[in-house]
Amino acid sequence: MASNALKTTKDGRRYYEIRVRVSRERPTLTTRWYIPEGWSKKAIERELAKVSSDFERKCKDGEILSRSEKKALDEEAARLAAVEAAKIQTFKQYGERVFMPSKKITTAEKTREYYQGALNNHLYKAFGEIPLQDLTSAQITEFFLGLQNSGLSHSTIIGIYVTLNQLLKMAYNDDTIDRNPIDKVERPRQRKDEQKRAVEAFTSDELKKINACLEKEPLKWRAMIRLIEDTGIRRGEACGLKWENIDFQRNAALIKWNICYTKDKGIYIDTTKTGKEREVYFTQAVADLLKQYRNEQLALTARRTDRLEKDGKPLAFEKVAIPEYVFTEKGVNSPMHPDSPNRYLNSFGKKYGIDIHPHKLRHSFASLAITNGADIASVSEVLGHAQVSTTLNMYTHANEESKRRAAAIVHQAIKQA
Repeated sequence: MASNALKTTKDGRRYYEIRVRVSRERPTLTTRWYIPEGWSKKAIERELAKVSSDFERKCKDGEILSRSEKKALDEEAARLAAVEAAKIQTFKQYGERVFMPSKKITTAEKTREYYQGALNNHLYKAFGEIPLQDLTSAQITEFFLGLQNSGLSHSTIIGIYVTLNQLLKMAYNDDTIDRNPIDKVERPRQRKDEQKRAVEAFTSDELKKINACLEKEPLKWRAMIRLIEDTGIRRGEACGLKWENIDFQRNAALIKWNICYTKDKGIYIDTTKTGKEREVYFTQAVADLLKQYRNEQLALTARRTDRLEKDGKPLAFEKVAIPEYVFTEKGVNSPMHPDSPNRYLNSFGKKYGIDIHPHKLRHSFASLAITNGADIASVSEVLGHAQVSTTLNMYTHANEESKRRAAAIVHQAIKQA
């Protein structure tokens, strides 16, 4: 039989603690039912009886478990999983049963998709049916030599190497294999005929041309492209920007979200690439564009709301909410698809004869900032890089230019002393 006790939380909320003792062997099970504001005594008693009865039934049927019982079940599930893992024979079985399920818990959706692609397109084809314990360093070395001779880009090969390294390291750490064959394999080097591509960035004059062309384009795209120019934010971060995170008094934007897309999951909202929020700043010209665009959004919403009634009768669709996100898909209030900026800039580039994409605008922001005197640490923070070294490695050319300028300043100071 369930027993009830009226209690109050620290912040003054009243609730009933419902307790059920199913048997001597099992611990007492409890739950809380918070009393809704404004309910009469009779309504409370009626609902409490219903909730208590339902909770008691679930306890007796085994649907409700105590913490110790849940822990015991989790431990048993882990034990059975370990037993199942011990039965694994091949590289593919380990990838499907252990490696990828573990990555589902510990890594971002885009990273998991990348691992899965490397496994499906390359690693399973090469090693899928080989017993994991029998995989040798020589087989791995031969595999990567073949990839290099196939003409795959160095970055793609490194991605495959990282995936394989992660899988074999996990198998070694959980004692599925007693040695890690990749430990004796050299990380693939760039081919002599494959030069490292310099970071593509626009000059200030080229950006002026782009902005002149943008004047003929829809307001939404003018606002987005100019915002990326001003701040260096990623396309997914631009798509994930909400109006509540824009401060027009300071011309600042708080970057909190990243809109992503995978084939399996579709469009979804994630944190930024590093998992950290950051603040970026934009010019008054961009602020004015955003304000104009906001007014356009509100006007569009108002027009659609006006259509809710016809001849004094409500139409068969709900009221359209004011958009939460700055950049939305056409005709809906959901955030823009992260591939939409690429598609737009592709058609924009063909129209005006410009090779342009969102990341090139991001690179342009960083390159121009560094060559015009911004310190590396500040640029790295604005870009949302996890480490300053990432910025240094990516924008070596810009950093060299800033160092030359620093040397010239010092030289000039010495001359004038």
